[in-house]
Amino acid sequence: MAESRQQQRPSISHEVGLSQPEVTPSLSTSGRDRPQNVRFRSKDEIHVIERYDDYQIGKPAELRRRSENTISNTDPSNSPVQRKSRAMMYRFGAMLLLLGAIVPLLRSTSFFSHGSVLPMQQAEAGVIPHEARSNIGPDFSKRTDSPTNICFRWAQQSAIVNGTLYLYGGQATTQPGQTSDTWNNDLLTMDLTKTWPISSPSLTGLPQPSGPPAVSLGYLWNSYESLFLYGGEYSWKPVISPSPLAVWEYDIQSQSWIEHSDPKTSSGQNAQSNGDPVQGSAEGAGVSVPSLGRGFYFGGHQDGYTTPGWSQSIARIYLQSLLEFTFPGYANDQVNSLGGGKTAGTDGVYRNITSAGLQADAGFTMRADGVLVYVPGFGAEGILLALAGGTNVTYTQMNNIDVYDIASSTWYKQATSGPSPTIRVNPCAAMAAAPDGSSYNIYMFGGQNLTPYGNQSQFDDMWILTLPSFTWIEVDQSKQSVPYGRSGHTCNVWDGQMVMVGGYVGDQLTCDSPGVYVFDMSNTQWVQQFTALSPGASSSSGSLSSSNSGSAAAASASGSSSKTSSTFNSTGGNNPLNQQPAQLANGTSAGGIPGSYGYMVPQIVIDVIGGGPSGGATVTVPAVTATGGPLATGKAISYTVTQPNGATVTETGAATSNNGSGANASNYHSGPNIAAIVVGVICGLLFIVACYLAFCAYVYRRQLRLYKRHVEMSQAQARGEKVPAIPGLLASDSAKTSSDRPPTTDAATAQVWSASESASQAGSNARSGYSAGQTSSGIRPAGVGGVAGAGYQSLRRDSDRSSMEDILDTHEPTFVGVLLNPRRSLKVVNRD
Repeated sequence: MAESRQQQRPSISHEVGLSQPEVTPSLSTSGRDRPQNVRFRSKDEIHVIERYDDYQIGKPAELRRRSENTISNTDPSNSPVQRKSRAMMYRFGAMLLLLGAIVPLLRSTSFFSHGSVLPMQQAEAGVIPHEARSNIGPDFSKRTDSPTNICFRWAQQSAIVNGTLYLYGGQATTQPGQTSDTWNNDLLTMDLTKTWPISSPSLTGLPQPSGPPAVSLGYLWNSYESLFLYGGEYSWKPVISPSPLAVWEYDIQSQSWIEHSDPKTSSGQNAQSNGDPVQGSAEGAGVSVPSLGRGFYFGGHQDGYTTPGWSQSIARIYLQSLLEFTFPGYANDQVNSLGGGKTAGTDGVYRNITSAGLQADAGFTMRADGVLVYVPGFGAEGILLALAGGTNVTYTQMNNIDVYDIASSTWYKQATSGPSPTIRVNPCAAMAAAPDGSSYNIYMFGGQNLTPYGNQSQFDDMWILTLPSFTWIEVDQSKQSVPYGRSGHTCNVWDGQMVMVGGYVGDQLTCDSPGVYVFDMSNTQWVQQFTALSPGASSSSGSLSSSNSGSAAAASASGSSSKTSSTFNSTGGNNPLNQQPAQLANGTSAGGIPGSYGYMVPQIVIDVIGGGPSGGATVTVPAVTATGGPLATGKAISYTVTQPNGATVTETGAATSNNGSGANASNYHSGPNIAAIVVGVICGLLFIVACYLAFCAYVYRRQLRLYKRHVEMSQAQARGEKVPAIPGLLASDSAKTSSDRPPTTDAATAQVWSASESASQAGSNARSGYSAGQTSSGIRPAGVGGVAGAGYQSLRRDSDRSSMEDILDTHEPTFVGVLLNPRRSLKVVNRD
């Protein structure tokens, strides 16, 4: 009996917090009374209940011994003790089943009217040892939704699919000064089919996934149906060892995660690795190209927080490789295992490109924390541009851009023009296409400078790299409300607007919540709200499938060259990729760059490349001549944009790849460029005015010089000095008497001249206020007024006389007078 009174185990109900602590049953002094509070116990204590059941309690010892002897002589299975024991076991099992059904219900948020949950006792959270995971039972609890109310958020992964911006993981703090436990695997969505202010973005927290790791600075590739999480850095405060690499796929339709473990490489063009494990990395530059069914990840680093088994005493290494991931269901003729038109299986195919052109040269630097941008149209499959980034000692200059031709798996370099941005790491970049595809403009914001060490500074400048001219343009933000400088933020484009989320701002702010900003790319302005231009897709046209690569938009995209933004209303059904109206995807073409709907070329770009808001760029090749690749041998696809008045404004051409192949070109159409005409007319008028002013200045200077000479000669004549003969001024015989002048031999001529001269002189003197027969100098010429005259003055023509009157005028000539009557002044000059 002493052994049977051992310490009793608390009840199951008390262990999960559903009852008060168990009261130990008390027996009477005789030890025969029934316990007042019977509890079901564990298996080890069932024998106690058997020895103190109702059959034995209250009997004398002798009777008990007789009963025991009797029971021992009967069938044990039919004994009252065994029947009672089985009944109690049944009750115990029923209680367990009841508890298993009630506990999840009690923890459900919908069980109570106010959505409260059952308070649980707090416990110290920590990493579950790997060897103990196999002992974990089923989890009946509902997973917590990802929090949207944070203090800071940075280094997350992002992607846009059909008007929804997905944000995964990264780091976040919930209170100022928090320095640990910032890594998370939160999954959030932002609705870009609705208009919302930046102070209250349309942000929704989805249930936190149970499988994908909490990582930052990885990448989130996206197809038309799924997201793929690759790489990333694990927490270092507290330290968490990385798990073996697995690529996690999020199926958007079913909202479920799928693990693709132990990925292997496949050999192919410029990629020798075959069957090797794919290694994880962090801080690389990634980009998704859903139209090709591929994702790319360039550079990055590896260390003890990215790779299992890496000793923390070993320094990190930086990469220069390009990892290509072919999405499930897509073909890729650059991969050997997908030859003959095969498509990738459910796990996809990986190609590690390490020797593509300049990639093997010493000048091709290793780098992390850069950005990778996809530009369609150049070459057969488009190009990738690698911007910014570096290591802990060297950084990538942005006056020479690394360009990757996807079709040939080869790297090239392209020089830029204009002042270039300062070297930096961790900026964000996004791109939009002109309506006619004649230019692609990459917007880059922020980043940070890591030198000097320990004194990092964050940038808040905005730059535009316009293609194909490859010219850098800095945006003037002096009169705008600009977000604080930051790094580790994400930028995505939808409806021609750049949505920026999060970022590390150093000690500039106490909190940056909600940390969402919108930049109007057409007007180059930071704005206070996101303005939705495209409603979401209906349930019947929610996404494009990998099998048609855009055929869902084929019906609406056919004949897209005649569509304009004024007549085409974009929705998730007819434009799920949010492309420009003239660039919609169809059954034979992937169309233009996604997210560009509503975008117009800003004026600061037009000033550099020409054209107008709809495109029509006149600079269609790099300002610095390309030396190789599709930029040197071809040009991008451009599209015809039809204005509301029916005029076409740009050239329609075909992309020419580096081997000279391309689609057939459409006819050339061009309409009047009003701006160019106005500028040309104004410049022409200004040129004419400038020439006229120069001519008048020349005439004025000549006339002024003659006037001064005339004044000098008049003064000399008044002093009785002889004056040399100068045509157009005083006659050489002005000081002689009339007897010395040659006589007039032709009386008829003199008479005719006298009559005409008299009429002309009368009109001239009437205007000048003199009497008839008197010149402005007060001298009556010979032969006028009935007196016959001869000599030089009597033989002058009327025009000569008029010119002489100007010279003899006592007023000095003026420039204004020449401007108003240049013909009269010119006559004087011509007499010189």
